[in-house]
Amino acid sequence: MRIAVTTPNGNVGRHVTRMLVRAGVRPLLLARHPRSVPDELARHVEVAPADSREPDQVVAATRGVDAVYWVDPPAASADPLADYARATEAITTAVTRNGIARVVFQSSVGAEKRHGAGEIDGLAATEVALDGLGVDVTHLRCGYFFTNLLLDIESVKSGRLQTVLPVDVPMSWVAPRDIAEVAALTLLNRDWAGRRVQAVHGPDDLTWSQVAAILTDELGRDVVVDRITDEARYEQFLAVGMPPAMAGAVLGMSTGLRDDFVPEQERSVVTTTPTTLRAWIRGDLLPALRDAPG
Repeated sequence: MRIAVTTPNGNVGRHVTRMLVRAGVRPLLLARHPRSVPDELARHVEVAPADSREPDQVVAATRGVDAVYWVDPPAASADPLADYARATEAITTAVTRNGIARVVFQSSVGAEKRHGAGEIDGLAATEVALDGLGVDVTHLRCGYFFTNLLLDIESVKSGRLQTVLPVDVPMSWVAPRDIAEVAALTLLNRDWAGRRVQAVHGPDDLTWSQVAAILTDELGRDVVVDRITDEARYEQFLAVGMPPAMAGAVLGMSTGLRDDFVPEQERSVVTTTPTTLRAWIRGDLLPALRDAPG
């Protein structure tokens, strides 16, 4: 089985790649910048240049592929949902023209809403489009990535986090490596067929207050979390240069899942993964803090 992996240097994709290599697979990596693939992987993988928003490039790169791990790249323009639509067109065109039989798609908790969840609406549209192709497809509905804390590492260092969410309402938090494990095992498992949804909820549902308490323990200094208004967060996004539509879409990922949202799949042995926030902090966040300037 020839397996293609998109975003091979991403938080999840880099783990998927190495897991497939360890399983004896020689994956095909689709990369916008092929030279960014680490040299240590060179003799274990194939690399094809492809921008995941360009249908012709994705079609050319995936000829002869049996299965693909697909990730919509994050929005990069003033029209984020249009970016997602282009990525959707790229994967659906490649699946159709190349007869790709199986897709594992990295979606998100909240895609089941279909509308009203900001950028997640773009993932929902990809789900719907893939469902319409009649191929075997698994949608991984992933919780909130631990690695999102790295996107605001200055706030972590200062000991003051901010969120628009209620600080005492639990939600699923997950390690990207655990998502990769589910993805790799799903790609390698030939016994499923049709349309599947596989939530990846991490080991525990955590509130922001609990996250702050765990960070306090592990970092050895006080970390607190403040709830701010939607308007304040939106203005922060604009202040760092986000176009208004992008700022609204990023904000919508939080506000759209804030009020009475319940994931379609409940927590169970199937949806629970092992890596705890404490383990991730020790293995990933603490080294990043040591390496961060200032």
